[in-house]
Amino acid sequence: MSDVKTKVNDASVEDFLHAIEHPVKRADSLVLLQLMTDITGLAPKMWGESIVGFDTYHYVYASGREGDWPLVGFSPRKQNISLYIMPGFNNFGPLLEKLGKHKTSKACLYINKLADVDIEILKKLIEQSVTYMRDKYHT
Repeated sequence: MSDVKTKVNDASVEDFLHAIEHPVKRADSLVLLQLMTDITGLAPKMWGESIVGFDTYHYVYASGREGDWPLVGFSPRKQNISLYIMPGFNNFGPLLEKLGKHKTSKACLYINKLADVDIEILKKLIEQSVTYMRDKYHT
């Protein structure tokens, strides 16, 4: 079984975010940093080279594979900003309908820029996700 490559580390979140070349993506990332810090009440940590994560939980799959991952986080990618909403989106349909322009995968919410979404709806989505994960994993 392979080891999980993306792990928490001591790299500077601030340095990472301030090095983002695209000015809108950099500004949006700083807003997300503050939003997630306020919601979780915790300082961010770098996970791998490009994920800003908050808190942590331990998962174990039926296959026996296990590891640690941030409870919530984001990554300013070249094409979009990926937000990690770990419970997935099955219980968030009404919020997603009101969110604005976005795409989803199993546990990722993809947005091009914060101006495309309703920030208050995004905040509720993140808050509910964090509450769910903390209740489920007792973090």
